[in-house]
Amino acid sequence: MMVQALLLILIIPLISGVIMFFIPKKERRAQEGLLIIASLANFILAVSLFPQNFTYRLPWLDSGIELSFRLYNFSSFMLLSTAFFGFLIALYSVIFMRGRNFLNQFYGYFLLCIFFSNAVFLSDNLLVLFFFWEGLLLSLFGMIAVGNKEAFKTATKAFIIIGVTDLCMMLGIALTGHLSGTMTLSKINLPLNNPLASITFILLMIGAISKGGAMPFHSWIPDAATDAPLPFMSFVPGAMEKLLGIYFLTRISLDLFQLNAQSGLSTLLMSIGGITIILAVMMALIQKDYKRLLSYHAISQVGYMILGVGTALPAGIVGGLFHMINNALYKSGLFLTAGSVEKQAGTTDLGKLGGLGRVMPVTFGCFLITALAISGVWPFNGFFSKELVYDAAIERGMIFYLAAVVGSFFTAASFLKLGHAAFLGKLSSQNEKTKEAAGAMLIPMIVIAAACVIFGLFNQLPLKYLIQPILGDRLEGHNFSGFPVNITLVVITFVVLFLALANHLFGAKIKGSGLAALDHIRYAPALSKIYDLAEKRLFDPYHWGLGLVNIISKLSLGIDRGINWLSDGLSVRLAYGLSSGIRKAHTGNYSVYLSWSIAGMLIIFVILIIL
Repeated sequence: MMVQALLLILIIPLISGVIMFFIPKKERRAQEGLLIIASLANFILAVSLFPQNFTYRLPWLDSGIELSFRLYNFSSFMLLSTAFFGFLIALYSVIFMRGRNFLNQFYGYFLLCIFFSNAVFLSDNLLVLFFFWEGLLLSLFGMIAVGNKEAFKTATKAFIIIGVTDLCMMLGIALTGHLSGTMTLSKINLPLNNPLASITFILLMIGAISKGGAMPFHSWIPDAATDAPLPFMSFVPGAMEKLLGIYFLTRISLDLFQLNAQSGLSTLLMSIGGITIILAVMMALIQKDYKRLLSYHAISQVGYMILGVGTALPAGIVGGLFHMINNALYKSGLFLTAGSVEKQAGTTDLGKLGGLGRVMPVTFGCFLITALAISGVWPFNGFFSKELVYDAAIERGMIFYLAAVVGSFFTAASFLKLGHAAFLGKLSSQNEKTKEAAGAMLIPMIVIAAACVIFGLFNQLPLKYLIQPILGDRLEGHNFSGFPVNITLVVITFVVLFLALANHLFGAKIKGSGLAALDHIRYAPALSKIYDLAEKRLFDPYHWGLGLVNIISKLSLGIDRGINWLSDGLSVRLAYGLSSGIRKAHTGNYSVYLSWSIAGMLIIFVILIIL
């Protein structure tokens, strides 16, 4: 029965996704029905498979590669998480996507994304995992491309950035097979005791953190927030990419390699996490669009996960994994509130919003809970996962703890700005007729907001039954559920959050607007020019790559034109000039010919004498 359920959790989303492309565009109800039924069946199967442990192996096309799937604590937890978000966002999409073009394509790619994600989580062979990993890239491209007129450019950008990092991952997989002598994940456990092993770890790490959306592989996400359909942002960058990226990063750090605290690679991971936290949240501060602001927080929050896993300490790894699922909850919920606002008010431009809390109270309530959760406010889920990351980070170095705490200050500050600008203040005249979203859109938001409360107040449930079993003996007998042990760090957290509130009240008072409450940071003397350059994309590696490609193309064009000039221009002109001169020299005068002969003989004679 378990084998059948495992195969069905792969077959159902795959077949449903393929069928979706062939359903006529006019058959909207058939498309919506198939989407809901397939995502619900996927969720039921994921529940039935949790928390089973078994392996299913099958030779693949007589190639020597095993099509092997392994279900254990970690993979079954990830399947359940994917199925949970997939079903809720499918339900939400049925209402949000009505009236839009290419519905069957979006739903088809959505279901294929679930299939490829399930296959990645279950794969116990690195080559098989990479095959499905690349399939995800194709479904990601398709889901973005069906957005607005600029969506294809953004989809291409995402494809190039992730594709390049996947090449690094592919090389890392080849080196892993070379070092271990096998491609079976459950049989690999390599020490990081030589340069080649370290290089292999880094190559695989690049693939993992790129999928998670960490810097510097992040720049397609804010563009997708503007161009792609909103359910895509809630499902893929908000939840799925983080689950996949951190899942693989954790497998690399715990299973494939023996990552130790105090090692250089551990410090590298923590540094990437800290930099991602700070730089992304600083960009979130200055955004004037609801969705773009959330997109930068989607990037920033993955920094906490990388930082936690990078500590290589039980508290940090548990905190990073707990933050992974917590972030998927509140980030999906926040994007769903953005979609509710976009659907009802017709815009996500914060300058055109305001006072929506009066006419959209349920959406506002869900926003408030998820915003408090992402800001790390007690007693919501984000508070507990962040405190675990803080505890491990400070043990590894004060600089990493400070990066995490400063990130929390700016996170809270930016969500105070967002909430004030969108939901508080005076209701604009253009939004006077705005009403609350439909029930099918509200239910997923309410469920996710409730989960943020439950995972906070009763954090022992997810930690005991979902997170801590993944580490097994590595827990060293510790139980990280309940209220944080380090009260000093908790007090500092409360102080930081209070300072963020005071900063917002100060900024809103001097500027007279919630939207402009952080302008004193944006236009600070030390930051203003940096922000100007950032908004011009001068710090975007993709922008650098385009500039380099442009230089190379111009140089290549110049070389090509130069070769054409030499072959088709200069040589022709020289030949023409020489032949023309020879023709003019042939006058038919014998005395002239005799003079040439005598002159030639003299030249030959002189040369012979010299030699």
